[in-house]
Amino acid sequence: MAAKSPRKKAATRTTTRKPRRKKAEPASKGLSAAEVASEAATPPVELVQGIQEDGGQVLSVYRDPLGAHTVVFAALPIDKVEPTPYQRDLSEPHVKRLAGAMERLDRFLDPIIAIRKEGRYWTPNGNHRLHASKLLGGKSIMALVLPEEDVAYQILALNTEKAHNLKERSLEVIRMHRGLTGARAGRESEFAHLFEEPAFLTLGAAYEKRPRISGGAYNPFIKRAESFLDLPMAEALRVREARADKLLELDDAVATVVEGLKARGLQSPYLKNFVVARINFLRFKEGPVEFEPTVARMISSAKKFNLDKVNREDIGRMSGPLLAEDSE
Repeated sequence: MAAKSPRKKAATRTTTRKPRRKKAEPASKGLSAAEVASEAATPPVELVQGIQEDGGQVLSVYRDPLGAHTVVFAALPIDKVEPTPYQRDLSEPHVKRLAGAMERLDRFLDPIIAIRKEGRYWTPNGNHRLHASKLLGGKSIMALVLPEEDVAYQILALNTEKAHNLKERSLEVIRMHRGLTGARAGRESEFAHLFEEPAFLTLGAAYEKRPRISGGAYNPFIKRAESFLDLPMAEALRVREARADKLLELDDAVATVVEGLKARGLQSPYLKNFVVARINFLRFKEGPVEFEPTVARMISSAKKFNLDKVNREDIGRMSGPLLAEDSE
């Protein structure tokens, strides 16, 4: 009996699935309404005083209903609130749509989250609402002010105001890495829970250097080849920068192949994805792989790419929606 081809072998390999989350019993966790508002919510005196000194007004202090953490509900001077320095870029169309909706309703009903930082307030969740309020000429903004500064670094978990795409998530993560580097001791691997995926770090560094790189085409192999580094933050950041440079070198080699295919009359929005898929040898390789040799081999394959072996039917078999950043 003939042996299975690598392609078929890979297709029949079983995958490990995460266990399903066990459904919680109704009303089995957290605080009751009375407990949320009880006197057990000890006011964080220093934070309350700081808000008042900054020209803000504390309206209430309560415990959040899930984890019983203290939250200060306050009105803050809008000119003292700013986004965290490592989150996604602002979407002007989103700000204008939001401002229009707020103006029609004549209400601001969705408080932002804020963390006090040296007399200023960082918001990891609320940048678009903040700018919409400023666009409308607002003087103050309602905020849930959290005493724990570390929450500002939980940006991927908190910032659900507008859905992330791969580019936005990657840029947020690399900016967070830069913000933590120098500000915190420790190794990159110790912050894995904040960064979510190691691929975001390398892709983010690449997006900073080349905003229009088609990250979605490269993400599948980067996810396999990347892992969190057991290196001090500053040293790990240098590795990410170097890997981003190698990824851009690969992107240049792929772009050359794409231009060659176009010169032969082959046109498709999937050309780059097609070329990357062709040179991605990891489809036929099992087990762990390393980033540097993987990219080096793919660059070599791109430089030796045989344009004459590609026809329209090959490209026509590429299917599936393009990611937003890959359709530019």
